[in-house]
Amino acid sequence: MTSKSGSGAAEDGSYEYEEESVQNARGMKLFTCRWLPPKGQIVKAHVFLCHGYAVECSVTMRGTGVRLAQAGYAVYGVDFEGHGRSEGLQGYVPSFDVLVADTDAFFAAVVASTANTDLPRFLLGESMGGAVALLLHRMRPSYWTGAVLVAPMCKIADEMRPHPVVVSVLKLMTNIIPTWKIVPTTDVIDAAYRMQEKRDEIRNNPHCYQGKPRLKTAYELLRVSLNLENNVLPKVSLPFLIVHGGDDKVTDPSVSDLLFRSAVSQDKKLNLYPGMWHALTSGESPENIHIVFQDIIAWLDQRSFPKSSSSAAALDLSSEMEQKAKHDEQNFDKQNSTKANDDEQL
Repeated sequence: MTSKSGSGAAEDGSYEYEEESVQNARGMKLFTCRWLPPKGQIVKAHVFLCHGYAVECSVTMRGTGVRLAQAGYAVYGVDFEGHGRSEGLQGYVPSFDVLVADTDAFFAAVVASTANTDLPRFLLGESMGGAVALLLHRMRPSYWTGAVLVAPMCKIADEMRPHPVVVSVLKLMTNIIPTWKIVPTTDVIDAAYRMQEKRDEIRNNPHCYQGKPRLKTAYELLRVSLNLENNVLPKVSLPFLIVHGGDDKVTDPSVSDLLFRSAVSQDKKLNLYPGMWHALTSGESPENIHIVFQDIIAWLDQRSFPKSSSSAAALDLSSEMEQKAKHDEQNFDKQNSTKANDDEQL
């Protein structure tokens, strides 16, 4: 069941925006949104957003949706249970497996409802959303065209990992008081976002959870991180691009390198940005954000349809160079043959 709640378009007409709610298998309403290229413009591919822990899609990932829609992509996001404007206790993840199943069901329904179901389909996951994207891929190994992983949560960085005593308490207490907000952590907002204005936006957004992690949530994040590190990374087989800040203190850049080296994917790329922090697509300076999106869009363009003009131009140039080389080789052989005949006559 879906219900439309809002729509609109950019003042300059460069993209369209829509909101609606859908119902998951448990009868809960989940908030969804989409950024689309202007009507009449050819859509290159579908991109499905997976947001990070405690944040949401419509505001936190708005910049990503807008930039990709302006580049010709249809972009879809869903707020996970307990996140953003979706139903559920705020900041509570009772089951990561169920969260992934909800996301898979919504994304598959979107693809099935579109006019062209053969368009390429990409996942774009940020932080915890990177873990969601990898697990979605493993649910349907051949379904996704590729994934963009932005500082993915494949392992909790040592600085952010709960104390071993806390982990022991988690295991004992999650079945008794799973929603208790008690797990001590450092301020993730200050650690993730370099720009103060973005920190202020997150803190002033009522749909972003800012309390301490709940017991079951912390345990689920830790459990999934360990599962990814130990069992999932070597089985990743889809094309992917990882973008990660070299000074990230929230998710460990070395684990992105581990994913890059461990994955069996033949088409894989890791871009490490020295000096950048965790929130590459929204929390950095405008110049740094531009650099990151240039790389992301170029990677998507090379694997989408129709090919971007820059890719087509590169292919045309390559073809012209090949033809020139072949012509020069034939002309060189002809000249040598003529010279050899002249020498024989002499």
